[in-house]
Amino acid sequence: MNQGVLKSFRFKILLYSLLSMFLTFVTEGFLFLIGYFIYRIMNEESTQRIQSNNSGYLNYIAGENTYGISNSYKESSVTAASPIDGGTLLLILIGGIVIAFFLFTAYFLYFTKRFSTYMAHIKDGITKLSVGNFDTKIEVKYDDELTDIAKNLNKMAGDIKSVIENERKSEEKKNELITNVAHDLRTPLTSIIGYLDLVAREDITSEVQKKYIKIAYDKSKRLEKMIEDLFSYTKFEFGEVKLYEDSVDLVKMMEQLLDEFYPSFEENSMEYAFRTNQPNVIIQADGNMLARAFANLIGNAIKYGASGKNIILCVKKEIKSVSVSVINYGQVIPEEELSNVFDKFYRVDPSRSEEKGGSGLGLAIAKNIIEMHHGTISVKSDLDGTEFKVVLPLL
Repeated sequence: MNQGVLKSFRFKILLYSLLSMFLTFVTEGFLFLIGYFIYRIMNEESTQRIQSNNSGYLNYIAGENTYGISNSYKESSVTAASPIDGGTLLLILIGGIVIAFFLFTAYFLYFTKRFSTYMAHIKDGITKLSVGNFDTKIEVKYDDELTDIAKNLNKMAGDIKSVIENERKSEEKKNELITNVAHDLRTPLTSIIGYLDLVAREDITSEVQKKYIKIAYDKSKRLEKMIEDLFSYTKFEFGEVKLYEDSVDLVKMMEQLLDEFYPSFEENSMEYAFRTNQPNVIIQADGNMLARAFANLIGNAIKYGASGKNIILCVKKEIKSVSVSVINYGQVIPEEELSNVFDKFYRVDPSRSEEKGGSGLGLAIAKNIIEMHHGTISVKSDLDGTEFKVVLPLL
């Protein structure tokens, strides 16, 4: 027989019904047996009394037989107790059926008590879920359809709670996004308006005017970069970014990026070193997206590592993966804040100063890109330097 059928609720009910029926027959048989023995004992005592009375009467009749009493009368006087008649048998049969009904009911209710108790427990759980108490957990017992119902109800409660929690977090993120965007966009925009207002004045020289125009232009470019990062992050959050993978030489990509950042190194009086254990490391990736992720890491190292004057970039090929490390020797990130560095709008500088901050989305975007390539990104920071390490799978 199918193992699932043996564990089913219907099979167990059938089994308990048969067991109740069997015990009913056994119990009723035992009761009838006791009743039969009681009847026999009482019948024997009654017969003995009748025989004793008839014996004395027959002696009397024998002495008085001369008075002409017939033999038939004498024979009737010594007859034993009469057998059970049909009416009595019918009453016994009806009584047996009634007793059997009550016995079967009692046994069946006893054996199925755990089912009724468990169903009441499930009903109580459903009632709590219906009023929004999604922390309710129905105890999982036995191994049948009721167990499956309890498991599914627990899963449903967990799923609904998760959906509600995600909606709440999404609402919080949306509010946080609006607050941070408003703060980060307002600062450069206020500066741009201020400098353009100064440029419009007639009492400044052309040299000062040009200076203010350049400052306004630089801040406009910064504002443009912030808005671009914001749109990019939003696309990543809503899964609107698609990868176009191709063969990419990771070593060559790192060399090109370092060349592009050369002016930034010069501007900050920084030196860089590039190390690799292989002349070429080929991976499957979206080259543009991956370049943007590593550009964000290098730009972050320049921003926060300028005081250390050195940046080291390492590419290390292993058996099934390749790691890329970007190391700077600037400000140490406190250990309690390491888990936050990839959060959107996070800055080590709590003042959110314009000098050190762009949009606060660079590392969050880099993390999204790396994870889309099935890689991992981590950070560690101590007196030996701050290292951002990316691990990507090989072909």
